[in-house]
Formats: sequence, C-alpha cells, structure tokens
Amino acid sequence: MESLGFVAVAVGVVLFALVSRRLESSVVTPPMVFAVFGLAIGGAGLGWLDVGDGMESGHGFVHGLAEITLILVLFSDAARIDLRALKADHNLPVRMLVIGMPLAILAGTAVALLLPLGLSLWEAALLAALMAPTDAALGQAVVSNPKVPARIRQALNVESGLNDGIALPLVFLFACLAGAAHSVDDINWATFAGAQLGFGPLAGIVIGGAGAWALDNAALKGWISETYEGLAMLAIAFLSFAGAELIGGNGFIAAFVAGLVFGNFLRDRCRFVFEFAEAEGQLLVLLVFMVFGAALLPEAIGALQTHGWIAIAFAVLALTVVRMVPVAISLIGTGLHWRSVVFLGWFGPRGLASILFALFVLEQVTMGLGHLILSITVLTVAISIFAHGLTAVPAARIYGAFIARQKSREEMMPVSEMPTRTPMQPPTSPHPTSAD
Repeated sequence: MESLGFVAVAVGVVLFALVSRRLESSVVTPPMVFAVFGLAIGGAGLGWLDVGDGMESGHGFVHGLAEITLILVLFSDAARIDLRALKADHNLPVRMLVIGMPLAILAGTAVALLLPLGLSLWEAALLAALMAPTDAALGQAVVSNPKVPARIRQALNVESGLNDGIALPLVFLFACLAGAAHSVDDINWATFAGAQLGFGPLAGIVIGGAGAWALDNAALKGWISETYEGLAMLAIAFLSFAGAELIGGNGFIAAFVAGLVFGNFLRDRCRFVFEFAEAEGQLLVLLVFMVFGAALLPEAIGALQTHGWIAIAFAVLALTVVRMVPVAISLIGTGLHWRSVVFLGWFGPRGLASILFALFVLEQVTMGLGHLILSITVLTVAISIFAHGLTAVPAARIYGAFIARQKSREEMMPVSEMPTRTPMQPPTSPHPTSAD
C-alpha cells in the first residue's frame, strides 16, 4: 500500500469517527460506509488504494489483515458467550444453532446443486457452509435497540457469536472433501482433516484454560495491571492459533475454542476482552470491509459475468428462503408470534466470517470452482451489507412498536444479556440481567 493509500484510509477513518454518533440512528451502517469507501479509492475507483488482487491466493496484505482479524474476532466472539447463561435461559439461539443451522446448510447445498453453477456435491456443501455464519454487526440497530425485546436481541447476538465457530469445522471438512476430488497430489485428506479438526480444539482447550488460570492467579496476587491483561489476552489468542498450527491442527478452530474456554473460566475478569472488541477489534473489522470493497468486490463482479443471474439468484435465496425456513422450523413450539419468527429469520446477515472463511479455505485447498465459490460468497455479503443494513433501523422500530402493544408474550421473558461485538452505546457490566 503506497503513502497515498495510507493517507486516504487514515482520513476516511477520521471522517467516519467524526460523524459516527450521528450515523447510529440512521440506516447507514459502518460496513456500508467502508465497503463503498474501499470501492471508491480502490483500483476500480480512484486508484489510491492498491492492495492487489484479493481473489489471488497468497496476497500478503489482504490475507495478513484477514488472518489477524479472524483470529481476534473468533476469540473475542467466543469469549463473550456465557455458557452457563446460555444453558439457563437462551433456548432460542440454541434451537437456531442445533436445528436451524444444519437445516440451512442442507437447504443451501440443495439450492447450489439445483442451480446450474456446475458445482460438485462437496463444493455445493462448502458454499452452503460459508453462508451459515451470521454477522449481527451488519444489522447493529437490531441488537442494540432497547425497543426490541432483550430475548429477541440476545437470540440474534448469541447465534452470531457462536455460529462462526460451529460452522468453521464444517467449512474445512467440506473444503478438504472438495479438494480431495480435484487433487493430483498424494495427500491423505482423511488424515489431514482429522488432524485439523482434532488437534485444533485440543490446543484451544489447553491454551485457553492455561491462559485463564495464569491471568486469574496473577490478578489475585496483584502481579498484573489491567493494561497488560488486555495485551495478555491478545497474546493468548495468537498463541492458541500458532500452537494449533505447530502440532498440525487448525489455528482458527483453536482460537474459537480458546476464547470459549478463556471467557468462561475468567468470566468475572473478562471486561478487557469486550473493551478490545469495541475499539481495536472494530477498527480491524472496518478495515476488512474497506479491503472487501477495494479488492474483492470488483473482482467478484468481473468473475460473475458468466454466472451473473444464477449467482444473484443463489445469493438472494441464501439470504431469504435458505435462512428463514430453517429458522422457522427450529422455532416451532416456542410460542413466538409469527412476526418474531420472520424477524429472527430475516436478520441473519452474512458478513465478516463468510468473507474470511472463504479466503482461507480457498488459499489452503485447491478445487475446480474455488474462484466461483469465493465470488458468490463476496456477492452474497455485498447484498447482505446493504439489504440488512438499510432495513435494520426501520424494522427494529416497527417490530418494537408491535411487540410493545402485546401483553405477556414469550418474547418478553427476561434473559441475561451478553455483550455484542460492536456496541453502539456505553458498555455496562458484561452480563447484566434485563427484563426489558
């Protein structure tokens, strides 16, 4: 990236920061702003920002930024989920994850095979798995608006925090199976997949647990300051990734598992994890969306010229029917109003995890239509950024007003609140209880 690119990025971040408070109540979201900004200053626009061909495997800047961001987002997303509270009073996201998510992957696979994209079974399954993680930050107004019942807000928030880590093993498994079908190398894909999916979680459990124990004891003895608690958390996230890679496991799965173990073992002293997600983590996420607009989006549009309407059809179906029907099935018997079911089904935006997962699996595994899979993923995320961003504020307002007129509904049951990835209001204690 040349000096002019650095200047453009820095000025853009400062200008956005100056008006960020004003934008919070509008339909304009940070991912929308930075994706458009990246497109404007990238090679397809003014040409000020040159990050190369983001579609090309091994591009240093794009993949370096993506790798750092994915490690920290997986770790911090997992760390903010309180498993005890999840078991006690968060049955909605559990249903959406255990029932809805597998059904969505099956439905997405079927749609990818039925459309004339030319994908094999495992390539179709991979594309569907890439569509499984949701990014609540793309519709932040929904999970931060107090007019939306806490139970509904937290269902979307918790689902988004867990489904990226749950989808990740499936993404790598399907990528390995798709790669095995196209590989000319003498690779034992079963052994490779077993090591990735076995040693990764093992490294995460050991390093996350040991890190939490060490920090807790150092804090009790007064050996560590709050500033260095945050630095230690960053180091533990990267250590879990590197440790897993060292022993042949998947580093990203390790980072997620380490965050889950770390956050639940150190629950009472985990504020710095959430503070990171609000500041440094938010900056990294926005830079990824900027690079998305500058490098990935133009290449995806160009690559989709031969599959234009088919790719758009898949993207639209993935964001609507493939998501909403499985969610509705998973919520049968909960007593929720049909408007709540539609609301939960619609607000499953595809964002950061889908982009980053696609970049990394296609860098590690060679497959026949890998470029097409990445292009469709990028197109789906681009549509989601605007479709969910533009509808978040009005939908939250309309739905909140409707629920306020109802009396004693399932939606109003009190639940413990877990931190969101990008809170739009001053943070409170990690897990206050609210009846809304």
